[in-house]
Amino acid sequence: MPAASDVVVVVDPYSTGGCFPPFLSARGFAVIALWTLECGDQAEHVPEECAEWKAKTGYKAEITELESLEATAAALKAEAGEARIAGMICGGESGVKVCDALAEYMQLPGNGTANGMENRRDKTVQQDSLRKTGVRAVRGVSGKVWKGEVEAFVASEPMPVVVKPVESAGSEGVKLCHSKEDAKAHFELLMNTQRVMGAAGAAVLVQEFLKGTEYVVDHVTKGGQHKTTMVWKYDKRPCNGAQFVYFGMEPVDPTSATAQALIQYTRCALNAIAITYGATHSEVMMTADGPCLVEVNCRCHGGNGAWLPLASALTGGYGQVSACIAAFFDADAWQSIPAVPPYPFKASGCNVMFVSYAEGKVLGCPGYEAIKGLSSFQSLDAAVAVGDVIPKTIDLFSQPGQCILIHEDPEVLAKDVKLIRTMESSNRMFQIEGMSPMLFGYSSPRSSVQTADSSQTPRETMKVRVSSRETMKVRVSMQDRMHGAKETAQLMTLKLEHELQLRAQREKYVKLVSALSASVGVLSVAFVAVVAALKKK
Repeated sequence: MPAASDVVVVVDPYSTGGCFPPFLSARGFAVIALWTLECGDQAEHVPEECAEWKAKTGYKAEITELESLEATAAALKAEAGEARIAGMICGGESGVKVCDALAEYMQLPGNGTANGMENRRDKTVQQDSLRKTGVRAVRGVSGKVWKGEVEAFVASEPMPVVVKPVESAGSEGVKLCHSKEDAKAHFELLMNTQRVMGAAGAAVLVQEFLKGTEYVVDHVTKGGQHKTTMVWKYDKRPCNGAQFVYFGMEPVDPTSATAQALIQYTRCALNAIAITYGATHSEVMMTADGPCLVEVNCRCHGGNGAWLPLASALTGGYGQVSACIAAFFDADAWQSIPAVPPYPFKASGCNVMFVSYAEGKVLGCPGYEAIKGLSSFQSLDAAVAVGDVIPKTIDLFSQPGQCILIHEDPEVLAKDVKLIRTMESSNRMFQIEGMSPMLFGYSSPRSSVQTADSSQTPRETMKVRVSSRETMKVRVSMQDRMHGAKETAQLMTLKLEHELQLRAQREKYVKLVSALSASVGVLSVAFVAVVAALKKK
């Protein structure tokens, strides 16, 4: 148990990272939130439990990253006062670099920055590190200019290729390009966008397209010992004109041959990028040639922690957040966590991500109420409310929510998932202005909706959680901001595409004028020659 004066610093505690403060507080720690300059509006993207905890208990202090490690460390020590800073945990993706460097500077357990790991979240650094240690890595090249190495790689690589920023999360800025021209246009678009937004170390990565099934392998590490907390399989499909739309994810039997190959490969990848402490969320493609890393996110699995109750039900009581806290602060609890999750799982469950095939103003959300009545219903993140304008789902930003389903009978679970997909495809999830849903029958298997018991916290042990925009104000502001951010990005994209078109036209006209000038020059010479010949006659 911690001393009464012990403090833990959580760097950028948003999304699933926002689950750390209430968990740590329940274990007797005071918590200081360190917000990095890169974090931005993500600071308000926190789980409902964190928002409630903050209102009731709150941080010992909240500070923003200062101009240097020395100044930031001094500010943390000043806020801690007489209390001992017992450790530092990375909450969100934007906090990785600061957390690694600051923990190293303050001599706290962490991953450090030695041997070129000042920015281990850089996908190029990750892939290069894998190659150096003989681990299968994706072919690719990164750069800030198209001419030269990047252009040569694209010319030599079979189409399609993947073009994306070197630092991103949640498929942000990622595009599958089917031609050299398309790859060049997206490369320049990303570089121009990053320059406009002032991104530090802006660069673009071009990679081979990995064909296969994408998995997620979640780990927690203590002193270089890696423990797998769960293996998940993504359900991604083409939808609404987009190439990769998330429909959900489901747990994978950790004792299966596929999972064992993924786990061993991922641990080699973690060693390659020198992960020695904390949580990681690795995306790995299982190809015909075996596993190949997409990227390692050096923090907890995201998704606002909606999947934590499912992970806890599957394992019988623990998840990645509690395992991470054990790694840093509870040696006995860490020893009790197995190297891989116990199997058979204690329950059957999955994370269903909602998809909308229609767009327009929302007049009602009957699908949400129907889902709450399912036999396997566990929790719901409702991202849409009456009055919102809902888009067709093409990415994570446009998804109208998600739910967790858990049941001991896999057949009941499959039936409930099928009903949700039927509601989506028949446009009965939402009542949209000017649109009539296709008819299909539905009868709720429950006569009433369960509600969350306030005593069932932290989140990993909660039985039922119903989130809505009426009960989770933080979600509202984030959702509104995401819509605004997307509109801004779309406008910026159109502007940059227009500029690229103008540039191409200017180049075309310059060539045309040059050609005409050359032609005029030839004609002038010929004319002079003719005149001279006539004079001689």
